[in-house]
Amino acid sequence: MFKNILVPVDGSEGALGALEKAVELQKLTGAELLLLCVYKHHSLFEASLSMVRPDNVQIPDDALKEYATEVAEHAKNRAKELGSKKVRAFVKGGRPSKTIVKFAKSKDVDLIVMGSRGTNGDVEGYFMGSVSQRVASRAKCPTLVV
Repeated sequence: MFKNILVPVDGSEGALGALEKAVELQKLTGAELLLLCVYKHHSLFEASLSMVRPDNVQIPDDALKEYATEVAEHAKNRAKELGSKKVRAFVKGGRPSKTIVKFAKSKDVDLIVMGSRGTNGDVEGYFMGSVSQRVASRAKCPTLVV
C-alpha cells in the first residue's frame, strides 16, 4: 500500500500528533518513515538588516539549521519510541510548503502525514494551517492532515 510516508516536523504538538498517526500507518503497511524539518532560508542581506550587531555574528541559516536538526532528531527518537523500525530524518532550507512538496516528489513519497497547525500560527490559515493547506493542494500524492 504505502512504501514511503513523509512526516514534516516542526516541533509543534500538531506535528507530533501526525507522527503518531504515521507510525500507526507504518505498522500496518511496513512503509519507511521519512521525517523532514524545513527551516526558512535567510539571505546574508536579511541578516545584515538586524538592528542588533553582536561581535560574533552567526549566520541565521546556521542557527536555524542547527535547531531544525535537533527537531528532526527528536522526532526520529520519538518515532522509535512509538515502535518505528524504519525511519530517517532530513533537514532542508527553504519555504516550507514548497520544500515539502519538492522533497516528497524527489523521494517518491506515497503519503504525506502532517499536523493541521504548526508553529507558524498565522491568521491566514485559521481553520487549517497555511503550510498544511498549501501542501495538501499542491502535493501529487495523498496528504493526511491530522
